[in-house]
Amino acid sequence: MELLDNNKEMSKNFSEKSFFRKVKRFALRVGKAGIGLALTLFYTAMDSDTPKWAKTIILASLGYLILPIDAIPDIIPGLGFSDDLSALLAAFSSIAVHIKEEHKLKAKEKLAKYFKE
Repeated sequence: MELLDNNKEMSKNFSEKSFFRKVKRFALRVGKAGIGLALTLFYTAMDSDTPKWAKTIILASLGYLILPIDAIPDIIPGLGFSDDLSALLAAFSSIAVHIKEEHKLKAKEKLAKYFKE
């Protein structure tokens, strides 16, 4: 994957396989909106038109989502994913101008599979 090949430091904390495994595992606990946000960011990062600085921000937030150790442990009911969602929202707002309709569409299609719509 070109994105990770060009950023070896990020590839230590993020992989496509671990991202999708965590998304699938925690979809119901994180919620549709949170998973939709993560998927939209993922597809934005995979786009060759997205600038490297934006990809770095996205991968940092997605890496935080999949890391097993968080500021607030994911196992705490009601609070566990609040830090993860905050990181995703911060990334989303800082790179929003690079999110295309096609990224949102891909995320929506994948989301429908996770939530069986």
